[in-house]
Amino acid sequence: MQKVVILLLCIVMAIFFGSVLVVSGEQDAEDMCVPMGSIVLGAPDGVEQKRAPVDFPHSRHFGFECQTCHHKWDNTSQIQGCMTSGCHDVTEAATKTKQGTPLRADEIRYFKKAYHESCIGCHKVMKLKNRKIEMSGKKLDGPLPNPGPSSCIGCHPKEE
Repeated sequence: MQKVVILLLCIVMAIFFGSVLVVSGEQDAEDMCVPMGSIVLGAPDGVEQKRAPVDFPHSRHFGFECQTCHHKWDNTSQIQGCMTSGCHDVTEAATKTKQGTPLRADEIRYFKKAYHESCIGCHKVMKLKNRKIEMSGKKLDGPLPNPGPSSCIGCHPKEE
């Protein structure tokens, strides 16, 4: 219950102070903003997109540490996009090694692998945690957190 009150208080404060939270750091306020709504995630330029882009509700993920997704962020510099050079900028899946498996470092730089592993992986872990809580028989104060989608169509709705 206390978490819900704190969350509601944070939402009210965010609305009161404007639609954009400014993160302190060395960058100009214009450059250092946290998107409050949804972010559309799609394939990088030049890559054929086989499924609809993902409407990522950024503001629903504010309960997690920023470094959960922005794992290279140092808490002060401007946050770079996932497909920034050196992060997840590879546009083709890694080829197999002599042993038959791709090198992990090359594999995770593939933008599609990084998104799927981070997003779906986290959602599946949350789903398992919810299931354990439900099976434990503990009395709950409220509903369990929504674990988010973990299927293709859950993230990539069919285009109309």
